[in-house]
Amino acid sequence: MSEGSPVGAHVIKMTGYIQALEKSGSPLNIELSIDVVLQSLPDSFNQFVLNFNMNEINKTLPQLLGMLRTTESNMKKGGYISILMVREAKGKGKKVAKSKGVGKTKPKGKNALKPKGGISKQGKCFHCDKPGHWKRNCPIYLEDVKKAKPVGASVSGTAHEKESS
Repeated sequence: MSEGSPVGAHVIKMTGYIQALEKSGSPLNIELSIDVVLQSLPDSFNQFVLNFNMNEINKTLPQLLGMLRTTESNMKKGGYISILMVREAKGKGKKVAKSKGVGKTKPKGKNALKPKGGISKQGKCFHCDKPGHWKRNCPIYLEDVKKAKPVGASVSGTAHEKESS
């Protein structure tokens, strides 16, 4: 196809060639037929061909003809305007990685889990198993820690007290 000639007449002529091949016993499948038509277009349709191939659009030849006529009319109106065709993902390509806990949202609705017992201000001690305090406040644990400290580990006032007496 020469630059500036109408795309409709060209696509109809190419469709006639494809049908002649079918009648002679060498049919082309639909993908190859569309590729032949797209490759015969001039350079002004390169952006359309790129979008068509990138988005893996499955169309018949009459549907392709309609899309090419629309593109041609947009090109004539105000120069060439880039058109990006967006489609729904088919599951091909990169998959989105799931987040690892950052920004977790709470489930809403009937399926939301609710706490059963609430939050207690005083828990159960892991050292003595008595309720009312935690291990860090447990008098038995604190006493055991004081007894287990080595004698020379503290510099607080014990050395000075022995010198004065």
